[in-house]
Amino acid sequence: MNLSHQLEEREALTLPSPGLDTVLIAEDDPIFRHLLESWLQRWKYRVVAVDNGLDAWKVLQQDNSPQMAILDWMMPGMDGIEVCRRIRGNERGRYRYVVLLTAKDDKHDVVAGLDAGADDYLTKPFAVEELRARIRAGKRVLELQEALLHAHQALQFEAEHDPLTSLWNRGAIFKVMEKEAQRSRRNGKSLGIVMADLDHFKEINDSYGHLVGDAILKETGSRLAAAVRSYDWVGRYGGEEFLIIVPGCDAAGLSASAERLRQAVGDHPFKSSVGPLSVTLSLGAVIAGAGKMEMPDCEALLRAADEALYIAKAKGRNRIESAGLLVAQP
Repeated sequence: MNLSHQLEEREALTLPSPGLDTVLIAEDDPIFRHLLESWLQRWKYRVVAVDNGLDAWKVLQQDNSPQMAILDWMMPGMDGIEVCRRIRGNERGRYRYVVLLTAKDDKHDVVAGLDAGADDYLTKPFAVEELRARIRAGKRVLELQEALLHAHQALQFEAEHDPLTSLWNRGAIFKVMEKEAQRSRRNGKSLGIVMADLDHFKEINDSYGHLVGDAILKETGSRLAAAVRSYDWVGRYGGEEFLIIVPGCDAAGLSASAERLRQAVGDHPFKSSVGPLSVTLSLGAVIAGAGKMEMPDCEALLRAADEALYIAKAKGRNRIESAGLLVAQP
């Protein structure tokens, strides 16, 4: 976890683990701050307490900062209104719920606080149960926001990943290839492309059924993903065909990467409901954009890798064929 935003000119505050049950209190009155802290702890919340607005803002800038904050309006260094403005002006990641505390009870002050970005407003003095109810309401808002965020992430994952193998799907891996090709054009580094295809996969489906075939595809995806570097990309291009993007490699590195992929599939039998099955992989590799050579377009890269794969199939399968160094056509 990145904790680079540390408090200056005072001891760094140690934050509890992030979550919806952690609350930041910023209150300059030590007696009232202690009361707030005691109440919240009694209600099973974890608390980070500071006595001024500057420290509150520094805490909120940290990656694991609380998602709920109770801020006094009048504080030294930076008042609660300014902290609210900064929170709303620098929204990153998850939403923060802010309750503003003040002795001001004029309607114009209430409007000013809400306009600054506060979600709720309590006028001192207030009943402790009123504070508890406002905190509960804020937690419900944050829980709803979390649920919506998780739903969005799930939908985004489904849109970009193959449902069987959980690899990048055809559209997503093609976009990755386009981005990596653009990056290679900018930095002058080479880009490797590998097209891989399971050998005689139709025979597996015909002999043992599609459930066995699906299990083989799923395991193949896992083996390929485990065999590449952390910054390589693996996608299911279609059927039993896979596309692997290998940025920043030379010809020797690409050959070594392709060989790891071939061995990952072919060196160990696949467990299945019909017993162990031996499966092999044919691969076509191409490298482009090395040195000052212009990067070809992505369709040319795919055609070259596919042609190399076709040659690997024609020469007996379970092998790697390279298209060599591909350059852009004038």
